[in-house]
Amino acid sequence: MKVLLVAGGEKKLWPQAIMAESFDLYVGIDRGALFLVQQKKQLTLAVGDFDSLTSEEKKFVFQKAETVVTASAEKDDTDTQLALHSIFTQYPEAQITLIGATGGRLDHLLANIWLGVEPRFAPFMQQLTLCDYQNHLSYLPAGKHIIKKISGMKYLAYCCLTPVSQLTLTKSKYTLQQVDVLQPTSYASNEFIGDIAEIEFTSGVVAVIQSRD
Repeated sequence: MKVLLVAGGEKKLWPQAIMAESFDLYVGIDRGALFLVQQKKQLTLAVGDFDSLTSEEKKFVFQKAETVVTASAEKDDTDTQLALHSIFTQYPEAQITLIGATGGRLDHLLANIWLGVEPRFAPFMQQLTLCDYQNHLSYLPAGKHIIKKISGMKYLAYCCLTPVSQLTLTKSKYTLQQVDVLQPTSYASNEFIGDIAEIEFTSGVVAVIQSRD
């Protein structure tokens, strides 16, 4: 099941190729729910405290959404965390593309990037990607993985979100051999030299980011 999860970031940062795709479910986070309705998408689920909407916008979203999950503005989870929890609880096989989650406040950006490391979401990390018009982020657990180049994406980064053991990078411009990474580290500005790159490590979590200028 393919799910498009839309946060409240600016629409000008949305990846247009993603918006052209068809999804089984459309889920909006706070203002992202309004954006989806404005895009004429069938709003399956709206999640959040909706403090970014006017009373009229909120009423409009609630009328259009099949289901609404509301939360207090003062809570332990972010609205994005609540949305992910709601989706994976109902649809544990869901493949989620999250947009509208970059380009604003840095604290929100960091909270979103570290979603894949949270214990409750870690079992689903390979089912979640974060995208904007310039970047595509996916998560990898320990093991050996092949990274397929996305058309138009030149740059490749390996962001160790945790300590990582025996990190090996091959089939890319810059390589590593069994390096132990002791703290969160971003190996940025690597590049593809072909259609695939390879990564292998024995423990930890790595976010793979493909980017264009």
